[in-house]
Amino acid sequence: MATTIITKDNFKSEVLDYKGTVLVDFWADWCGPCRMLSPIVDEVANENPNIKVGKINVDEQQELSAQFGIMSIPTLLVFKNGEKVSESIGLIPKEQVEKMI
Repeated sequence: MATTIITKDNFKSEVLDYKGTVLVDFWADWCGPCRMLSPIVDEVANENPNIKVGKINVDEQQELSAQFGIMSIPTLLVFKNGEKVSESIGLIPKEQVEKMI
């Protein structure tokens, strides 16, 4: 499954109302570790078609970043049926991303 660009306008329908698991990647263009984590997140998305993967650009979606208290990026959040179940801050290896979901 391809990654979905998530904004404040589609967050409820794409994440909170989604029945299943959603991995959300908070990132920014200028963030080196984010650029290193992005291909890992894409790989996990491609290898796990049953999981929805969304990306939130913190510069463009400051309201969502504030709502979830994002202070450092990259930050990964995992939601199951609309409930946040896990969180990771910083660059992590693929195995850790897979353990989160």
